[in-house]
Amino acid sequence: MNLPLKTLILFFTGCCCVVGEENITNRYFPETFQFGLASAAYQVEGGWNEDGKGENIWDRFLHEQPNRTTDGKNGDVACDSYHKWKEDVELLKEFGVSVYRFSISWARILPDGSANRINQPGVDYYLNLLKELKANNIEPLVTLYHWDLPQHLSELGGWLNPQIADYFGEYARVAFSLFGDYVKRWATVNEPKSTCLLGYGNTMDAPGLVLIGDGIYQCAKIQLLAHAKAYHIYDKEFRPTQKGKISLVLDTPWNEPISDSANDKEAAEREMQFGFGWFANPVYLGDWPDVMKERINNRSSQEGIGFSRLPELSQEEIDYINGTFDYFGLNIYTALLVGYIPDDDISVPNYWLDKGNTLSSDPSWPASSTDWLHYAPFAMRKLVNYINDLYKPGEIFITENGWCDEELIEDPDRIRYHKGYLSSLLDAILIDKVNVVGYTAWSLLDNFEWTSGYTQRLGLIYVDHDSPNRTRTWKSSGLYYKKVVETRCLVDTCIDEI
Repeated sequence: MNLPLKTLILFFTGCCCVVGEENITNRYFPETFQFGLASAAYQVEGGWNEDGKGENIWDRFLHEQPNRTTDGKNGDVACDSYHKWKEDVELLKEFGVSVYRFSISWARILPDGSANRINQPGVDYYLNLLKELKANNIEPLVTLYHWDLPQHLSELGGWLNPQIADYFGEYARVAFSLFGDYVKRWATVNEPKSTCLLGYGNTMDAPGLVLIGDGIYQCAKIQLLAHAKAYHIYDKEFRPTQKGKISLVLDTPWNEPISDSANDKEAAEREMQFGFGWFANPVYLGDWPDVMKERINNRSSQEGIGFSRLPELSQEEIDYINGTFDYFGLNIYTALLVGYIPDDDISVPNYWLDKGNTLSSDPSWPASSTDWLHYAPFAMRKLVNYINDLYKPGEIFITENGWCDEELIEDPDRIRYHKGYLSSLLDAILIDKVNVVGYTAWSLLDNFEWTSGYTQRLGLIYVDHDSPNRTRTWKSSGLYYKKVVETRCLVDTCIDEI
């Protein structure tokens, strides 16, 4: 199915009543608010071994172990955006968005991860994309690292080797030098928690190591130092002329206590600190969260280890990391209910035992096609207020937010999701006065969703992954979002005042 856009608009206008309003705000988004869409290199580009690109950890991981994904597929072709980038920009133009968030494949421009060999065809690909975006008045939000570490650097130890922070700094310098004249907003690392927990804490993601009691904490420290190194390089060498902004992108669900009991409230805050403050506190406040230091040190001692499994941040490192932000990049999808449980007996070192608690979802929250994502729009407002109050970042940018379903062109649940979360966000902006400046929906396309392969779809544009042309088709949700971008309004009619 590949209906023309105008035909789909007529169809969409007649079927939008499928989704209820659910107390959706009828206020306008501020004129300065930026709407956008997002993607990531490995998930959309394809061209995995073309034009001098080096191998990355996901290439190796899925070529050697194809059963790691639900459908046995990989990102070798993905959405073929390496060849169809002009078509993607044309879609962005039709959406009317002002921002496109994408990531650079480190191994496409530096095949072995080192700055001593630059791959010019890879550079040209990103320059062409950036120039096309500029020609269409679309600002890029460029992520340097979205989980696709060059394989050579993984063989050196990956995010467990402190020297990788130096390699990352050199990579960042190359990117700033080559692309910085086109980029006003950078993100260094995307969801470092996911990299550490899923790639180094269990076998789910590349590189598939199981170091859940210690390696994950080393991974976190090195990613924070890598982020800080890139920030300082930009701040000192490039900001004076390029005048852009730079930060990192963090993710978390909103953690709601399962009851009003003091124990459950404490457990919910502990979950926030272990899952979010773990990376946010060093950047926005300085040092690891106190509860992490105390619990991991105590459990390490009881395990018979003579030091904390959470590596110390020296005062020099604290000072180096603290304050390395110009905004807060936030990926927010859902909420969890958190409950207190007594600490488990001391056994094998383990992150989940270090933090301790129970996690669940409210049965009343509508479920997506994946078990981790439920519709809980209140999470958006609560979380941006939490960030604003605790971290005082100046401005917040929602870098990912999206809904997962299966192969659908007519997708009312996704419309409900974006409408509900955007309404919650607008309440935070207009009522709570939280300075949220932009929103890039995840995602532009139905792309490769890591270990789910192509079985889970979050795109506003449908992609036929069985077609050699990777045909793109507008979904109902894409047409709804296009209308929101055009009108800055979530419902049929909006008003200027409360």
